[in-house]
Amino acid sequence: MAQARTKARAGTHKGGVSRRARVVWVCLMGAMTGVGGLLLALGGKPMHRGDGLTLMPMLATSAPGSIEAIFSTKAPLDTPRWKAIVIHDSGSPVGSPESLEAEARQLRLRGLGYHFVIGNGNGMADGQLHVGYRWGGQLAGAHAAGLTADWYNQHAIGICLVGDGNRQSITPAQRQRLVQLVTSLRRELGIPADRVYMHRQIAAVDSPGRLFPETSFREQIAGEP
Repeated sequence: MAQARTKARAGTHKGGVSRRARVVWVCLMGAMTGVGGLLLALGGKPMHRGDGLTLMPMLATSAPGSIEAIFSTKAPLDTPRWKAIVIHDSGSPVGSPESLEAEARQLRLRGLGYHFVIGNGNGMADGQLHVGYRWGGQLAGAHAAGLTADWYNQHAIGICLVGDGNRQSITPAQRQRLVQLVTSLRRELGIPADRVYMHRQIAAVDSPGRLFPETSFREQIAGEP
């Protein structure tokens, strides 16, 4: 994910390709790239990284009605596995799946530890949802700390909110997306509301931060899945 980007400089063709032809070619390539990216995100072949690791590309969703796309996973949805949800903050005001991926690798993890990341407008769009390769492959997370971390990593869905919850509350767009995501996961997987945890409830940490609006959030997700 944290690959360096390079820019290729196109040379001038002496044959004098027309401006119209160049425009048509650019549009065609853009369309092909967009379609190819969508197919990969919805379950195509894994993307091969330069370091030899293979990761499924992340699916980005931002339209309100697009949340159901998260259940179009590459691996069959492993409903019996998922028994809880754990909510985290990133601990930094700026973040993206790429930066979190890099942090995870510095900790010698095999990739992004969370199943989902929700942006705050700094590093990724405000309220934008990124679905990590662990969710796409229905794999265990690497997001929980504490004595019971192994169980939560194996059976709990990790959601990371970009931001430092001790310094600033989540944005309205993050909150809306989080409620939408948690409600959809609970409904699809049959997870009770009392199995939605703040990370601080299962480990000696303060995540998702003292300014996270836990009381009102729980009111919004209350009820049967």
